[in-house]
Amino acid sequence: MIMNIGIAKEIKPFEGRVALTPAACSELIALGHDVHVESDAGVLSGYINSEYEQVGVVICQTARALYQQCPLIVKVKEPLAVDLSYLTAKHTIFCFLHLAANPDLTARLLEIGVTAVGFEMVREYNTLPILKPMSEIAGKLSVQIGANLLHLQHGGSGILIGGLADSNTEKGNVLVLGAGSAGRRAALLAHAMGANVLAFDQSDAALSSLQAIEKGIRVSTDINECIDLLPNIDLMVGALLVTGKKTPRLVSRDHVNAMRAGSVIVDISVDQGGCIETTKATNYDVPTYVAEGVTHFCVTNMPGAVPRTATQALSHVLPTFIHRLAVKNSVDNDEVIKNAVNIKGKQKLF
Repeated sequence: MIMNIGIAKEIKPFEGRVALTPAACSELIALGHDVHVESDAGVLSGYINSEYEQVGVVICQTARALYQQCPLIVKVKEPLAVDLSYLTAKHTIFCFLHLAANPDLTARLLEIGVTAVGFEMVREYNTLPILKPMSEIAGKLSVQIGANLLHLQHGGSGILIGGLADSNTEKGNVLVLGAGSAGRRAALLAHAMGANVLAFDQSDAALSSLQAIEKGIRVSTDINECIDLLPNIDLMVGALLVTGKKTPRLVSRDHVNAMRAGSVIVDISVDQGGCIETTKATNYDVPTYVAEGVTHFCVTNMPGAVPRTATQALSHVLPTFIHRLAVKNSVDNDEVIKNAVNIKGKQKLF
């Protein structure tokens, strides 16, 4: 079945990703689909209109035109007000939704009657193939950004996260909550930079997998043990995930208050509500705030800061699922797609 597939331009502040590279679009075109891309959607990832046109993509000059011509809309982040104004009950939208933490968007999508399918809900072979690479990027960024925020000029405590080898300097202490894709990458990078790292997870298997890669990382399944160490933690990374559910808040405001002034929290799990009581969503316009003397970085689209890498990673996994979604009745007959549907027929399914 040939379907018009529309790749929308992201309008979230400093969101540079686009769902597909020109090469990924060509894969769908080879399968018989017509692919339309909103003008300049790929520019911030380093892909210009002519590169898309060279592989047979139709460039739509406006978002309105794209939505009018394409029943399947693929984008990266959740639809904002302008996007919502173009959506109708005839559309299927495929993107990161994270609706468990966004009741207002849920209500609006239900009102429109759109079919909404979440990248983060696509599960196959016991993995989350679309979410995983973005989580891995966010995990690496959490430590890079957190280490930078510890610098004095950013209000940090002035510690170099890895100290200096073979000298009498303190190393930074890093606590990572969660040892999934994001947490694993955060813990490994922090350790590689020379920090003392403690990783928490309720899953022994996840922690064993992490230690199989790097035995120098301490691990714990006891959240109380981790909380007791907070007065000495320089950087805490929140990386918990409960698929399709709001993230449990394991760290209270009082716990954050126990941390030293100038310490840093990076909560990757903010997309699903955050795992720390003091977490509130931010964007790259104003990415940080201070609560209880601790600098918080809780940007909801962290990988958007490295769009070239993130777009290439998305394009490696997305075409097969877009093709499957474009097949007639796939939301009912393809179990992987069906289980990723958040909203259909004005019904909430998550």
